[in-house]
Amino acid sequence: MMKTTTGKKMKLCAFAASNSKQSINKALVTYACSLLSDVEVQILDINDYEMPIFSIDREQESGQPQLATDFLARIAAADALVVSYAEHNGSYSAAFKNIFDWCSRIEKQVWQGKPMVLLSTSPGSRGGATVLELAQTSASYFDGKVKATLAVPSFHENFDMEKGQMTNEALRQELLSAMQSL
Repeated sequence: MMKTTTGKKMKLCAFAASNSKQSINKALVTYACSLLSDVEVQILDINDYEMPIFSIDREQESGQPQLATDFLARIAAADALVVSYAEHNGSYSAAFKNIFDWCSRIEKQVWQGKPMVLLSTSPGSRGGATVLELAQTSASYFDGKVKATLAVPSFHENFDMEKGQMTNEALRQELLSAMQSL
């Protein structure tokens, strides 16, 4: 059983930084959380946090969206975070970046000191490694405590979407190790 230092069941907040309805990163993050027993997991869908594109002008005219405050509250309620990043042109998806930008205007320390496992995947051989490196590098600036990272290459060759599980045993073991670091 994974417990916090107070002896309570660990609460994980997990999400894919992708707004695709068939997101392979959501499949990966969901599977990753299933590898831990006796934890409370909340899988967020960033589509539930769609907001206008951030701009200083919009913020001055309309204030900060309630959805950004709600997203930060989900992070605050968790003991640890698991995020799987989609790579769009070598960077974050626009949908995630927009949520992050709004949240950082409310609370610069977006990750709120939480231990984190950062993941990425793609159909390609690098598995989103570029965006994962970017996320890992920036996490500490926003008060994230990265415990482990893993880029899963060639997603469709290593993961069975029908069964929702990793088919490559070596990658499964790496993922399990990453998750146990929490």
